[in-house]
Amino acid sequence: LLAGCSSDGGSESTTSGDADPSTAAPTTATTTAGAETDAEAETTEATETTGDAGYSVTMSPMGEVQFPSVPQSVYAGQPNTADMAIAAGKGDAINSMYYPQYNGTLMKRFYERLDGVSFDLDGLTDSWNVGKEGFYELDSDVHLTDPAYASTLENLDEDDVEEIGTRIAPWFGNYYSGSHGAPPDPWADGYEYYTLWEIFDRVAQVFDAGERADALTEVHSSMLSTIESKLPPEEERPSVALTFEGEGDTLWVYRLNADGFLAAHTRPLGATDAFADLEFDGPQKQIDYEALLEADPDVILVLFTLAGSYDISEIRSGLEGNDVASEVSAVKNDRVYAQGARYQGPLMNLFQLEMTAKEIYPDQFGEWPGYEGGPYPDIPQEERLFDRGAVSDAVNGNG
Repeated sequence: LLAGCSSDGGSESTTSGDADPSTAAPTTATTTAGAETDAEAETTEATETTGDAGYSVTMSPMGEVQFPSVPQSVYAGQPNTADMAIAAGKGDAINSMYYPQYNGTLMKRFYERLDGVSFDLDGLTDSWNVGKEGFYELDSDVHLTDPAYASTLENLDEDDVEEIGTRIAPWFGNYYSGSHGAPPDPWADGYEYYTLWEIFDRVAQVFDAGERADALTEVHSSMLSTIESKLPPEEERPSVALTFEGEGDTLWVYRLNADGFLAAHTRPLGATDAFADLEFDGPQKQIDYEALLEADPDVILVLFTLAGSYDISEIRSGLEGNDVASEVSAVKNDRVYAQGARYQGPLMNLFQLEMTAKEIYPDQFGEWPGYEGGPYPDIPQEERLFDRGAVSDAVNGNG
């Protein structure tokens, strides 16, 4: 099921989890929580105007987008934008998202720890390659997808994207900020990259939910400050491999500290990437167990095992039972952990940052309790890295 992306151009393959098509940026530089906070502070303000004709919100690559009223029917595309709509209080408006059986289930496993926050998967259309007619059938009020990326999809071309945006509803997304990959040529001039939280701020404006976004951003900033204050010196940080299970004695590895929102739950933790020196020709690289042993990571994070058909216990047992993989430090020391998805919105990011901090730095942030299925673990209140009540209040508009 896993297929690598052929280029930076945005062609998407059907992967076994969060549809991870974008290429990882070539950088291997470590960015800590402080740099992440600085990036939030440097957000270029979106343009929002109100009046009899509605209002507008500005983001690259669309520019200024007009809305006659708050959208009541939402094409969400990737799970990160669905999570943004839910965080903005518009979960009931979502009519579609990519691979809801996995991504929707994953999101709900986080939301079960937030009072009053839920997401109904019944009746959702799988947004993957619905084609032009599918967009007409959905008849959404907004398409939370980058039109540059949409133009690369198998069942759409540039004319289709223009027609959908004009005759049905506007596009609103910024896909290539995921890895700072190159957009298609017609969109490349002036394309801007944003952080996850900068994109969320603009999506929240689309739903007239700026106060919700401000409250959630405050929770995130506080969490980053906590993380930054407790990170050990760089020379004392463990080496970490961000992976996904492959066929046979192989696995796929991803950049741990790459630019873009796909690494928004790993880059702020500033750990050493066990494969920093590996040459990538796409968003992921397939390696065998011999290469894994040579890198010998202290920690292995396995994507797509927090929901769906990939069982972390089975993956861990498989590594332990292999003559080569069983010699890897992370395997010998029982430090092979479950991960969710890289296409994450604000709510997912909060949980995934907390989870990954505990998996990598148990001495600093408390030991990860492990995951064997079901909802996100119920971490004792004194060991949590963010306030669940504040998040619930923000999403529910109780601020």
